[in-house]
Amino acid sequence: MFHAAMPPVRTVDSAPSTPERRNSPAPPAPLKAGQRDPFFDNAKYLAIVLVAMGHAWEPLTHGGRAAMALYMTVYAFHMPAFILISGYFSRSFDLSPAKLKRLITGVAVPYVIFEVAYTLFQHWADDSPPEDISLTNPWYLNWFLAALFIWRLTTPIWKLIRRPVPLSLVIAVLAAMSPNVGSDFDMKRVLQFLPFFVIGLHLKPEHFQLVRHKAVRIAAVPVALCAVAFAYWAVPRMNSAWFYHNSAVQDLGVSMWTAPVMELALFGCAMVLTAAFLALVPRRRTWFTALGAGTLYGYLLHGFVIKLSRWWGWYDEYAWVRTPLGEIVVTVLAIAMITVLCSPPVRRVFRFAMEPRMAWAFRSDAAESARARTRADS
Repeated sequence: MFHAAMPPVRTVDSAPSTPERRNSPAPPAPLKAGQRDPFFDNAKYLAIVLVAMGHAWEPLTHGGRAAMALYMTVYAFHMPAFILISGYFSRSFDLSPAKLKRLITGVAVPYVIFEVAYTLFQHWADDSPPEDISLTNPWYLNWFLAALFIWRLTTPIWKLIRRPVPLSLVIAVLAAMSPNVGSDFDMKRVLQFLPFFVIGLHLKPEHFQLVRHKAVRIAAVPVALCAVAFAYWAVPRMNSAWFYHNSAVQDLGVSMWTAPVMELALFGCAMVLTAAFLALVPRRRTWFTALGAGTLYGYLLHGFVIKLSRWWGWYDEYAWVRTPLGEIVVTVLAIAMITVLCSPPVRRVFRFAMEPRMAWAFRSDAAESARARTRADS
């Protein structure tokens, strides 16, 4: 962030603030060319922290109503928020060679690497019969990479058609009503989470300014508390599998016509809680801002620790974990784990898998070939 080195000039706009002007958010300072916006890096880091916390809490929800209420609240919006931000940063995607190369090296190749790595890891760590390597059946967290690949490839379509958000909602509802949607690439999740990606594609910077209004920031905390209270009430009345968006309603034991009601209700809850979350995200640079650039590292790598905790029975071996103090310790450890996994040293170690350059794999364009010939002739 920077400010021009010149004395302030009093203009009509510098008149004393009215109550209406005081409640309006100040425009953000302009970013330098290539500079990352700290708000989005902060949002991505905090969202991935919630993902890790949710995964760490899951064993604690068995028999614990308060833990389940927190779990359901977080699951109601943490992936929708992450997907919405992913959609926002996919706005410039097109089918140009440069963008397709980035899609392959940044999404497709990590998908293949981690699909193999997770399967081999299970062979080593789990006593149960290991699964076969299958590139069409995403293993655990890999579903997000499969979804992101498909969503980005369809980006030009969503930018072309009219009323893309309502159409994506219709598709999500139909996916929830259709038990015959195939399991390849976890298509139920791909289709049911689609509206959040499409919304992100059509957001503009000024839309994120709306959550900076003082009234929105003040309302965010009571909204979150009300969500936890409602989740506490809903725990014995609602199946938490609704929040995974990986099943048809028939698989959950309810009528097909429940799908429109539940999908739209969950969509509304997710958007309200996402707005509250974004309202509370710091706009300034903080100690964790730089970690926002490594959230995909933290997302994929923390799955090894989470799975190991299940296979090796860490939650069952230490009974104190299920006490209130133990739940706090688990939460702190989850935050510390994801923070380390998003850090620059870890990113440097695993960059070969997450951001491979792979210049050898792509044909150079005509301009590059011409420059090479010129250098060879000179």
